[in-house]
Amino acid sequence: MGRPSPGAGASRLLAISDLHVGYQENRAIVRELKPSTPGDWLLVAGDVGERLADIEWALELLASRFERVVWTPGNHELWTPPGDPPGLRGTARYERLVQLCRGLGVLTPEDDYPMWEGAGGPVRIVPLFLLYDYTFLPDGHRTKESALAYAHQTGVVCTDEYLLHPDPHPSRDAWCRARVELTERRLAGLADGVPLVFVNHYPLVREPTDVLRHPEFAQWCGTTATRRWHTRHPTAAVIYGHLHIPRVTWYDGVRFEEVSLGYPREWRARPGGPRLLRDVLVP
Repeated sequence: MGRPSPGAGASRLLAISDLHVGYQENRAIVRELKPSTPGDWLLVAGDVGERLADIEWALELLASRFERVVWTPGNHELWTPPGDPPGLRGTARYERLVQLCRGLGVLTPEDDYPMWEGAGGPVRIVPLFLLYDYTFLPDGHRTKESALAYAHQTGVVCTDEYLLHPDPHPSRDAWCRARVELTERRLAGLADGVPLVFVNHYPLVREPTDVLRHPEFAQWCGTTATRRWHTRHPTAAVIYGHLHIPRVTWYDGVRFEEVSLGYPREWRARPGGPRLLRDVLVP
């Protein structure tokens, strides 16, 4: 849905993801991220970093600059890397991250969905924590087991298989199903017709993964359970990251935007350098 550009001085709803501040080059970029007006909001669609100290550093900096920061976790925040508290696995780690955000005044998927009233609004911001359930299967595969075996055969295996623990859920896909069910109940209670801006680390539909260099990686990129969310609910935009392929695509008349910064080797190779803050409602 195209909109006119905001007037001079109008507050903006901005988005970015995949900051990966463990890289010094990315940390330097984050130090320079600033609002254009005091009223700007920033949506952060996951993968700020892997270590709690790095995540806190970045979110604290951004929260001190933007009027409001809304965060949803990526897979990297949920890792339990060597050197971080080993007991923080699965839901315990996620709950620690939510606690960290609340201490900084950053909104999370566990908070009430905030209303944006600035340029392009009103819209309701819906940060999602859903994970993935291996249903984005590569061609020729009909089961998770077959797809995972193929990924191991090709050597394209997401690090989540080793560092993202689902405790106390029996599997990552079981955790995903629980999160989808919880979120569907919350969405069912939204009956006022205000357009939604979904913010998720993963795309809500399969199609964005079709351009992946390694199609077997798609199984770690979302769930078919969200395929119709953007048509079932009034949707102004869907913001996501994870793929490190920043671009805009349209599905069923709804704008989907991948807003990742990505790794230094990736953004250095892009014409014009890294893409930074994106306007959510003014493409």
